[in-house]
Amino acid sequence: MPITTIIVDDEPLAIQGLELRLQAFDDIEIVERCANGREAIRAIKTLKPDLVFLDIQMPGFDGFSVVSGIADVAPPLFVFVTAYQQHAIRAFEAQAVDYLLKPVEEDRLAATIERVRQRLSEKRSAEEKNRLQGLLAELAPGAVTETMTASEAPAADRFEKVLNIKDRGQIFRVDVDDIERIDAAGDYMCIYTAEQTLILRETMKDLEKRLDPRKFQRIHRSTIVNLDNIKSVKPHTNGECFLVLASNAQVKVSRSYRDVVARFL
Repeated sequence: MPITTIIVDDEPLAIQGLELRLQAFDDIEIVERCANGREAIRAIKTLKPDLVFLDIQMPGFDGFSVVSGIADVAPPLFVFVTAYQQHAIRAFEAQAVDYLLKPVEEDRLAATIERVRQRLSEKRSAEEKNRLQGLLAELAPGAVTETMTASEAPAADRFEKVLNIKDRGQIFRVDVDDIERIDAAGDYMCIYTAEQTLILRETMKDLEKRLDPRKFQRIHRSTIVNLDNIKSVKPHTNGECFLVLASNAQVKVSRSYRDVVARFL
């Protein structure tokens, strides 16, 4: 299925250069080119594209104004393209799929397109599921309730695949599969991977909603572990135990969470 795409930039040469690089991707179908933010808003609302490559600094309506200007319609995926790195944090805060610096490198663009494909696949799967449930509700209203009750496990496409973490003035993109454990410290989360520790400003309650509970489970009031990274379990006194993780780190499972974790292990 083609990925309908709009390119927005006030520099014609920038549009031509990006369009030339996008020719390498057979599933990218460019349906419009816009020279300013107002044209972009009109084109997005009319054509309803899957993807928009959006310049940030443009006269009049800048890229962020374009995102705000389509708040009343279902948004496409956005990839911000700019010559200025300092806009990266705002771009990710605007839920951009990615952020590309001019001149756009071919390898970097390829990684972005792959990320777009994954995000669209998840989005289309969720839309198809909702469509089928709506159809089922019309034909057999009682069947929807039965189907939803029978499927206790949440859909995987609801949860984050990558976390964008602002730490030490940078944006780190962390695959959730690489996360080993998460420790809470007030409104801050310490995210541990095999290679680094990052600090995320977010409550544990909110972060739990973004992670697949079939993989990430709370084992203590202030600790979440990735169940795929558990290497062994060591019994301890008073009904508690320790989990030995892939990095050989040991984390304690409190008694109140022991039964919950045992069901998944």
